[in-house]
Amino acid sequence: MRLGPAGLAAALALALCAPRGEAAVYVASQDGGALTEVGDASEPAPVAVGAGPAGLAAGPDGTLYLTHPDRRTITAVAPGGARVLRQLPFAGQPFGIAVSGDGAKLFVGDWQGGRLVRIDAASGAREAEAAVGPEPAGLVADAAGRLYVAERGGDSVAVVDGATMTRLARVPVGRAPFALGLSADGHRLYVGNVRSNDLTAIDTAALEALATRPAGRSPYGVAVHGERILVTNQESASVSVLDADLAITATIPVGRYPEGIAVEGARAYVANWFSDDVSVIDLAQMREVARRKVPGGPRAAVALPAGAGR
Repeated sequence: MRLGPAGLAAALALALCAPRGEAAVYVASQDGGALTEVGDASEPAPVAVGAGPAGLAAGPDGTLYLTHPDRRTITAVAPGGARVLRQLPFAGQPFGIAVSGDGAKLFVGDWQGGRLVRIDAASGAREAEAAVGPEPAGLVADAAGRLYVAERGGDSVAVVDGATMTRLARVPVGRAPFALGLSADGHRLYVGNVRSNDLTAIDTAALEALATRPAGRSPYGVAVHGERILVTNQESASVSVLDADLAITATIPVGRYPEGIAVEGARAYVANWFSDDVSVIDLAQMREVARRKVPGGPRAAVALPAGAGR
């Protein structure tokens, strides 16, 4: 069953240091109920994780976490995607997800409940929550422990202190924000606005929007690579590449209905929801160089943090 709110960026890009040279990237397939490693020459078989995974995030030790909105559960997968460790019940509809810097806590957006919930990563026990806007989608944490939440139904981004679970700010952006991408230094947050077809840059120190510029048709995934911002465009089957001034410098054709995107090294990996594959983009050549088949309905992509286990 496909979710009504299409796509997850995921938000959320990741990078894994692997001893074989090229690090792995992981893709969650909603229809196929699977997690697949892509990126290496020899890729293992997909791991069954249960029906309808949507959100995907990685902990500092390489543990992968997937949200299942319709099943109201969160699945934890061992580093390297080898096996399912546990499934945690969630009282709500879990969608976006982020992991604390020490890996002990999970921050989960409740799509139906309009709240951000902090839970224990091992037991799933609820610890605290904060009210956020309707339809919390993309979710990302910075090094200081602040959470940024795309409020799709509120045309805004909420900023929440992860320690106290208090809302620090609400930043207006474009229409129906979904995907978030944070710069490596944490100074800029980039927001893909699905219904206004644009990208907003937020100054994370001042907590205010700096600019909003066109990005493509239905931007659903955002990743940051140096000073370049990569945005997947669902309705035009492409990835837009923007510079630090938010000007489009390249448009790269990919598969059908691209959503999640992850960057590892000099390559980007794009989950193409409708064509059931992953586009591999060479960021030096600025073109697609390969396609990898995965189970049906790939939507979220992530690569493990540097130094994570495997």
